[in-house]
Amino acid sequence: MANEKVIEQKKAEVSALAEKIKNAKLVLLTDYRGITVTDVTNLRTSLRKVNSEYKVIKNNITRRALQECKIEGLEDMLTGTTAVIMGNEDYLEPLKAVYEYTKKNEAYKIKAGIIDGKVMSAEELITLAKLPSRETLISMLAGALLGNISKIAVAIDQVRIQKEAQA
Repeated sequence: MANEKVIEQKKAEVSALAEKIKNAKLVLLTDYRGITVTDVTNLRTSLRKVNSEYKVIKNNITRRALQECKIEGLEDMLTGTTAVIMGNEDYLEPLKAVYEYTKKNEAYKIKAGIIDGKVMSAEELITLAKLPSRETLISMLAGALLGNISKIAVAIDQVRIQKEAQA
């Protein structure tokens, strides 16, 4: 039978992971098979820049932590090699960092993930990762609004010119 100390240690590990999952905006499950230590180090560095962490955690511990959080639908993804990526501040930047990494390293795969408590498939996550950044979207919106405002200004000016011509 397993040592009581080991069991308690694993329970603490599961509880700590469950707490991190509850607080995370993004949790990604990825398959890291076939990548080098240098590649992983580069990925960890890029994830640290966006306040996210990369950990290799046993599938059984991850499974139990997800159960503790009452998150279902990821059990099938917890096979083989699994790395867990968690981001607490933003979900888009770490997701983009991992997606960019998968484009450069074909062996690295996104299995599935959780965004703000919602389980998402790899396809949904990749679709989100392809979206422009928040700042880009805001600047696109601002540009569209400014374009419309300038068109209105021109139209109003044309009305003024016509009124002056009639007077």
